[in-house]
Amino acid sequence: MSFVDLYSSGEHRRNLAHFSSIASLAAVDGEVNPQEKVLLDRFARKLDITDAEYAEVLKSDNKYPINPPSTSEERLERLYDLFRIVFADHEIDEEEMTLVNKYAIGLGYSSEAATKLIKRSVQIFGGRLDFEDYLYLVKK
Repeated sequence: MSFVDLYSSGEHRRNLAHFSSIASLAAVDGEVNPQEKVLLDRFARKLDITDAEYAEVLKSDNKYPINPPSTSEERLERLYDLFRIVFADHEIDEEEMTLVNKYAIGLGYSSEAATKLIKRSVQIFGGRLDFEDYLYLVKK
């Protein structure tokens, strides 16, 4: 196995773990609604998740650990993805807030930084922001 194979395998595991976190947020209220399903399908394609992996993630508890990216921008992109799935139904409930907070801490933010970032994100996030706009607004 070449070094490239090892790297892509590690990257795929990170993508699968990220997808699993997104799917957990989508299902936190007991079911995945149609808008969330559309976003999950998009994330599965974006993250190169196979149909078998997709089915496994949806039927099991979140067994994939959070593997935080190394850069601040990549961590914010992961949070942005989570907020997109949370706001698929144009609202955020208490269970989703709890999971987003846990995920932010798992990405490496302190509790205080996570709370501030999430509060700011909820204030500015309308579900249709481009990542560049989100990044600019969150870093202010």
